[in-house]
Amino acid sequence: MMMMEAEVIEAEMVLPPHLSFKKIQMYEKYPKGQARGRHWKHLKQILQAENYQNYPPNEPNYVNIESPPSMYPAKKYCDLTGFEAPYVDPKTKLRYANADVFRQLRSLPNDYVQRYLALRNAAVVLR
Repeated sequence: MMMMEAEVIEAEMVLPPHLSFKKIQMYEKYPKGQARGRHWKHLKQILQAENYQNYPPNEPNYVNIESPPSMYPAKKYCDLTGFEAPYVDPKTKLRYANADVFRQLRSLPNDYVQRYLALRNAAVVLR
């Protein structure tokens, strides 16, 4: 056995410390005391590191989150369910999502309809 080791040393055949086909164990990858994985910075740390006081006030950054108005039209939601509402009842002017909601909407008393419209700031006097 000793003779074989001497031959390996003479031939300078040294095995790599990690074989590519073997799975690396966590303790080999991260020795004791070394951090594991990615560290996330908190917003406060980002603000301190970036010196946002030196930026012009109208340039958007983490401190001022003002932005121009959206280019897309505002979404319309059902007054009863809160789902997206592709339809509007011509009689009550309430928005609704599907036929089941429309049936419920038509069975509502007039004062309830007014309350739903008032929630949306669209109160109208119905005839």
